[in-house]
Amino acid sequence: MASSVSGAASRLLAATARAKSSSSSAFYLISHRSSSSLAPPPPLKSLRSSPFLSHLFRNQKVERRSSIQVSSNGGFSTVAFASDPDQLQGAKKDIKDLLKTRFCHPILVRLGWHDAGTYDKNIEEWPKRGGANGSLRFDIELEHAANAGLVNAVKLLQAIKDKYSGVTYADLFQLASATAVEEAGGPKIPMKYGRVDVSGPEQCPEEGKLPAAGPPSPAEHLQEEIVALSGAHTLGRSRPDRSGWGKPETKYTKDGPGAPGGQSWTVQWLKFDNSYFKDIKEKRDADLLVLPTDAVLFEDPSFKVFAEKYAEDQEAFFKDYAEAHAKLSNLGAKFDPPERELSEAMKQKIRAELGVIGGSPNKPLPSNYFLNIMIVIAVLALLTSLVSGPIIDGNQSKS
Repeated sequence: MASSVSGAASRLLAATARAKSSSSSAFYLISHRSSSSLAPPPPLKSLRSSPFLSHLFRNQKVERRSSIQVSSNGGFSTVAFASDPDQLQGAKKDIKDLLKTRFCHPILVRLGWHDAGTYDKNIEEWPKRGGANGSLRFDIELEHAANAGLVNAVKLLQAIKDKYSGVTYADLFQLASATAVEEAGGPKIPMKYGRVDVSGPEQCPEEGKLPAAGPPSPAEHLQEEIVALSGAHTLGRSRPDRSGWGKPETKYTKDGPGAPGGQSWTVQWLKFDNSYFKDIKEKRDADLLVLPTDAVLFEDPSFKVFAEKYAEDQEAFFKDYAEAHAKLSNLGAKFDPPERELSEAMKQKIRAELGVIGGSPNKPLPSNYFLNIMIVIAVLALLTSLVSGPIIDGNQSKS
């Protein structure tokens, strides 16, 4: 995947409570992840004149469906309205089939990241704030330099979108991205669905939200979660004709799969694991790509501790990556129905109630002691009545 890691993740961190400090609103992305597609897909038809888009957007009526959240076993549970749950299931199955035949895992990951990565934390209004809103389907945004090659990803998914018109583009792009990670051997991403699409190209973000890689001081923008997100470079290749980075071909990419060429970060560049961290750390193979944003992970002490951990512990990497990917996929998104934040008064009330029994809103109790006590009392009372039998006039009845 040609990178997109640092910039998109910088926006992720700025949007979360764990942001350690305010950083520049500008961010950078190595934005030309290589597609591993085979022959070019059929030409992309005009999305603006598509009949189903006319139905979805011009009527401005949102069908009230249930919105979706992915359960731990990969299924969909009912939570919100913008996309149809059954159609999401079908779309995911078709995406899996697509991955098996087109080896397009890297470019689908990149597509989801770039749709979400335009989020601007300084703008509150949707869709002006950018983010995961499906705007990347329009030609005007696909033609941004940072999105070179992503038109192929949209083409690959268009047949699935036509088949499942009840799934928004915003959800489809993020579903494809998460599914690509999972199907490549990566962790299950705790995704949620129900993102609303922008209705037209006039709502696309301006160019420059995803600038190219290689800032003078990349460490200035990196935070803890970026280290985990950087691990997605285990997938894909960088092509110099798209990003200006990497070699035209290496011993690992000259035969594909998919279109040959480019330079990968790892030997097995269609397998999601922690080899990216191992290879960056060792720097032994000249045929493997190391960008400035990669090298800094082992050069800056504040990031090195996490990079070292992930190089040694794949399980820890998978856990942190899944959480960071899920957060990234929600940046700037508008959900239907809208997510609601608890009022501060309600939070205080919950804190007070949980504090009585040793809990907090952010940490579930290991067990509910009061409930356990009540259950024990009820069971003892039941056992006593069964053993003793009914009492009549103070004396135990006899059969």
